[in-house]
Amino acid sequence: MWLAKQLGTDIMQKADISIIIVNYNAGSTLLNCVQHVLQAQGQAQVFVVDNASEDDSITILKKAYPNHARLHIRVQTENLGFAAASNSVLNEIDSDYVLFLNPDCMIQNDTLVRCLSEMEKQPQAGMAGVLVKNTDGSEQRSCRRDIPTPGKALVRVFHLHRLFPNHARWSNFEHSERPLPEKPVFLEGISGAFMLVRSTALEQVGAMDERYFLHCEDLDWFIRFQQAGWKILFIPDISVEHSQGICSQKTPLRISWYKHRGMVRYYQKFFQQAYPRPLLWAVIAAVWVRFALLSVRNVFMR
Repeated sequence: MWLAKQLGTDIMQKADISIIIVNYNAGSTLLNCVQHVLQAQGQAQVFVVDNASEDDSITILKKAYPNHARLHIRVQTENLGFAAASNSVLNEIDSDYVLFLNPDCMIQNDTLVRCLSEMEKQPQAGMAGVLVKNTDGSEQRSCRRDIPTPGKALVRVFHLHRLFPNHARWSNFEHSERPLPEKPVFLEGISGAFMLVRSTALEQVGAMDERYFLHCEDLDWFIRFQQAGWKILFIPDISVEHSQGICSQKTPLRISWYKHRGMVRYYQKFFQQAYPRPLLWAVIAAVWVRFALLSVRNVFMR
């Protein structure tokens, strides 16, 4: 026990960390998230950026922590979106690492120090993610993945990975159905709910693209990090719990719109020159058909 605490102290002295949490109507879940972070080993600086929430989440947080030295709350007058809100406090941060953490994501006491320890061992890693679990303990689908190219998107849409389960060309870009690796590995993508970024890599690659309002800014970042020569590390033996959808449960149709619009922007930005136009158009059409079908289903379910 003493050794773990000593390790945590040494790591934090060697490589400090700041945490950015973007909040939008997360309610008491935000307080729970911040409590886990402030109580974790180390002295992380915590920046909560509120995107003009309409609930009492910030009031609850300020009441619990009226004057905490490591908690910095920034309230926006309008909803900037995830990327812009995250970027808005980067100029206030001076640390070796920055963790972009969703407000419905709960870390454990040793999560930060163990992650930083792994990053110190892997200087080529510009970003790291962990095993993100649902509240029932199962692995979330987007926890570890390949970059979803237009070709892989069509494989997913037509379930070709199920028709040809042993064919690498038709494999699912999400890895959740595969066995967990026994040790940290480099992957093309991790969960956007927990992205630990090395500051030197962030300075080289640049901040998240603010033209994505919500969703797909993480995919954009994964590609840009790897284009700049940085690797993305997945750490399987460190886990966090993610109550997915807390901030979006009241406006599912709007969130779905942002997600699908982001997907179209993502495909057009990175694959317009690499793929035949008919294929790209087919993928974009499939994106909007999917949005329409999900919207209809949502209306009937409500």
